[in-house]
Order: sequence, then C-alpha cells, then structure tokens
Amino acid sequence: QVQLVESGGGLVQPGGSLRLSCVASTTITSINPMGWYRQAPGKQRELVATIKRGVVTNYADSVKGRFTISRDNAKAAVYLQMNSLKPEDTAVYYCTADQRGLTYWGQGTQVTVSS
Repeated sequence: QVQLVESGGGLVQPGGSLRLSCVASTTITSINPMGWYRQAPGKQRELVATIKRGVVTNYADSVKGRFTISRDNAKAAVYLQMNSLKPEDTAVYYCTADQRGLTYWGQGTQVTVSS
C-alpha cells in the first residue's frame, strides 16, 4: 500500500506561482505513472498531469505551457510547478500513484487563485 502526502497549496494572486509536493511512503521507482488531479467546487475531478518513468509526461490542455510535473525517485516525491496561475486553477489538488493495478490518492491540498 502506498500513502501519499501533498503539501504546497495556498492562496496566490492571479499570475503567481506555486509548487506542490507529494511524498510517498515507499520507494516510487516501480510506481508508474504518478500524477496530479484536481477538483474544483461543483465540478468533476480532472487530470492535470502525469509522469511515467521520469520522462514521459502528459498534461491537460488547460495547463500546458504553465505547469510542469517532475519526480525525484531518490526522495520518493513528485512535484507540480504551477506558473501563471489563473482563478480557474482554483481547486483541491490530489497526488496519485499507480502500482500493481491499484491507484492510490493523497488527501489533497487546496490551491486558491484570487486577488
């Protein structure tokens, strides 16, 4: 079983940046993919970005060019660098990890973009 703990959320003004971190309770070398999802109030949870084997990445069209996903296997961590944030990026962001056919979720971290 994999436990995931997110951090780095908060309140930021439009155009600002945040970096989310997710630390796993176990080595992540064999965990593919890892990723980030988000859920805004009244909306369905949606994919933000995923990363496989540290190289192959996938992004939602709405965040391409603004967000960057990365992972550090030595630290059992995955990150989401978010730049040029917009009010529509406001949501709870969840870290995910797929291992042996199971998907694990973190508890989520709130990101609010507002002036």
